[in-house]
Amino acid sequence: MENRIKLGVSKCLLGENVRYDGGHKLDRFIRDTLGEYVDFVPVCPEVECGMPVPREAMRLVGDPKSPRLVTIRSQRDMTKQMLDWAAARVHELESEGLCGYIFKRNSPSSGMERVKVYNEGGMPSKTGVGLFAKTFMDHFPLLPTEEEGRLHDPQLRENFIESIFALKRWRETKAENLTTGNLVAFHTRNKLQLMSHSIVEYRAMGKLVAMGKKLPVKDLYSKYETLLLKALSLKCTVNKHTNVLQHMMGYFKKQLSPDEKQELLDVIFDYKNGMTPLVVPVTLFNHYVRKYDEIYLKQQTYLNPHPTALKLRNHV
Repeated sequence: MENRIKLGVSKCLLGENVRYDGGHKLDRFIRDTLGEYVDFVPVCPEVECGMPVPREAMRLVGDPKSPRLVTIRSQRDMTKQMLDWAAARVHELESEGLCGYIFKRNSPSSGMERVKVYNEGGMPSKTGVGLFAKTFMDHFPLLPTEEEGRLHDPQLRENFIESIFALKRWRETKAENLTTGNLVAFHTRNKLQLMSHSIVEYRAMGKLVAMGKKLPVKDLYSKYETLLLKALSLKCTVNKHTNVLQHMMGYFKKQLSPDEKQELLDVIFDYKNGMTPLVVPVTLFNHYVRKYDEIYLKQQTYLNPHPTALKLRNHV
């Protein structure tokens, strides 16, 4: 892709010394590995809303649905300062064209989920969301988001990175021209990838594309984008991938020899039963796509949804 993916990220995860204690929380996968393919838009809510480094530690207190951000020692309420800044910041981020965001786990400003909220007795419950993270996700409800801690899970990591690359391809399609032909071509190329997330959403998108000429083209693209982002937010599973792999076998009914068919069945069985990672059957399919010049599968993003060098499918 000519233009690199833009990804919002908590600044401390890039090794910037912006935390309350003057330190950082560098995540080398994010900065060094993923950073080869994306341009980061770093954000530190505390510093950007006017707090110093170092600063007094803070925590969320009160109602988990509407918590207050309070300093631990002096009990200063920083809620309004943070929320006023966050409301303005998300509007600024609209112009960045972000394809996703990586938050800092457990942060009272940037934690995406299970952030500690303390009651009047000082007892915590992991039921909160960081104030900036909530503002961001409310403003961009379908944009792919994750925390650096959750990205240590291979399936969540693969799903998030697949989603941001898919969203980038979608935006490139929109930038070309808003035509029904371009939409049909995008939907066709991404058929199997969408199926691996949700058959229900895939079918709804297919029906929408089929009635494309009955809708104004801007409405068509807007409705399709909503369904696309909803589909991508639904996690892939072994069973969903297995269904797609079996579906792909149908494109080789006449080409494959009995031995080759059995080999494919064996690797799909091994994947389904947890004996091999997804990269094994996908690699074999890519081999047969090249060997038999299977035109339809050759264009499918499912077989190469993100850079192979990231080795994401080696672990799912």
